[in-house]
Amino acid sequence: MNHSREVQRPDPDALLATTRAGHDGSLRIFLGAAPGVGKTSAMLRTARERFDAGGDVLLGVIEAHGRDETERLCDGLPSLALTPRERHGRTFHEFDLDAALARRPQILLVDELAHRNIPGGRHARRWQDIEELLDAGIDVWTTLNVQHVDSLNDDVARITGIRMRETVPDRLIARARDISLIDLTPQELIERLQQGKVYVPEQARTA
Repeated sequence: MNHSREVQRPDPDALLATTRAGHDGSLRIFLGAAPGVGKTSAMLRTARERFDAGGDVLLGVIEAHGRDETERLCDGLPSLALTPRERHGRTFHEFDLDAALARRPQILLVDELAHRNIPGGRHARRWQDIEELLDAGIDVWTTLNVQHVDSLNDDVARITGIRMRETVPDRLIARARDISLIDLTPQELIERLQQGKVYVPEQARTA
């Protein structure tokens, strides 16, 4: 007697979620040697290459600051809607952590690791959002300027006379599987400033 039984194929999405839930996500940091060297642009160009190759890339939040170059690099890449929050009579648009956790992309871009969140979310700092994403098994790409590394804060204050209020703990940076250093010559940085690629043009003229 021939007995047959139906073999159920596992759902690919459920299998992927189960597999990824068993380990931390990987962290990639695009580390700027100075503000304005183009770390966000470098991250977006790399993300574009991965997306064009078929990767599941999602923009969680990109801080364009009115820069046309940054906005152009975002064109055509899928992105999360930002969540509005009120602060002192103004409306700000912040990264939606819960939406990112629900979407679970292969690679999530979250700009400005040292950013202080507007009150109303689960965490006070963006680096805490990223910790939760990594713990959930989501790969995160982010940007950071070297002066915001916590262990370098005293050195930065001694050299520049300015102490950074927003810093990122070394324990999170130690979780990075890849740190890409982004740097420019002084002349190249001046040219970016004059072209409005560091600040918007009105700010560049008075910087």
